Amino acid sequence: MEKQVSSRSDVYTRVTDQIVAQLEAGTRPWLKPWSSSNADPLGRPVRHNGVPYRGMNVVLLWAAAADSGFRSSTWMTYKQAQALGAQVRKGESGSLVVFADRYSKTETDEKGDEVEREIPFMKGYTVFNVDQIDGLPDIYRQPEPTAEPQDTRSLPEATEAFFAKTGAVFQHGGDRAFYAPGPDVIRLPHRCDFVDVESYAATKAHELVHWTLHPSRLNRDFASKGFGDEAYAKEELVAEIGAAFLCVDLGITPEPRADHAAYVASWLRVLKNDKRLIFSAAAHAQRAVDFLHGLQNEGEEAAGLA
Repeated sequence: MEKQVSSRSDVYTRVTDQIVAQLEAGTRPWLKPWSSSNADPLGRPVRHNGVPYRGMNVVLLWAAAADSGFRSSTWMTYKQAQALGAQVRKGESGSLVVFADRYSKTETDEKGDEVEREIPFMKGYTVFNVDQIDGLPDIYRQPEPTAEPQDTRSLPEATEAFFAKTGAVFQHGGDRAFYAPGPDVIRLPHRCDFVDVESYAATKAHELVHWTLHPSRLNRDFASKGFGDEAYAKEELVAEIGAAFLCVDLGITPEPRADHAAYVASWLRVLKNDKRLIFSAAAHAQRAVDFLHGLQNEGEEAAGLA
């Protein structure tokens, strides 16, 4: 049956402990769906009505799908399945998703007057993948996988238009990929230095998420003093999750970058110290990806083409 998890601290703790356990096991939950053998990459998880999940719930459901080998990206509650005349199979375990809400509380201010104050809180509830449900309408059935994998070598080429419309300045050379806030440029090794074109495009997506932190854009400042501190780890976590979101939106298959192995220890440290950090990082990541998508029509509108 569907569960409600109303304790805010309990939800933060449950989710963070899950992410920490996966990182300690050597798995990044925002990348794991692409490592499944003989399976197509999972798209953004969606609700029973086709509305995509966002932010933290994308990470949670990607991880749940990968752990259980689900092929579908569609999820629904126990009651939603019943309303469709379907039934969750006996013995199936659901997956946690979360949402933020507020409630009003009457308090007395310093003048002795009663005032209404809104208190934010986090709720959690359980959903099931359609692979766990019998009797659903045909629209929820997954097509059989193709006999041969599609040739995706041209996919990154199609994403170049997306990157170009952001207006970001990309420079090539050297053996490091990074965003430099001072000159406001993204520096990358030459494309031929990457193992394949998708690795190049995925790295570009990662640095583009960093690019959104500039004061003229999202003004995301965690006050980092250098590599390895808590603020630096948080920004890297935002870029890592944001790049995963952006890659699936653009049809790129992301892979863990070798230089990010050094970040795992710092992520574990800050996640264990702050049970709300993963929620904040996922929210910042979603905001960055929304911002990049929002830039796609600006050039056309300015030219009177939209």
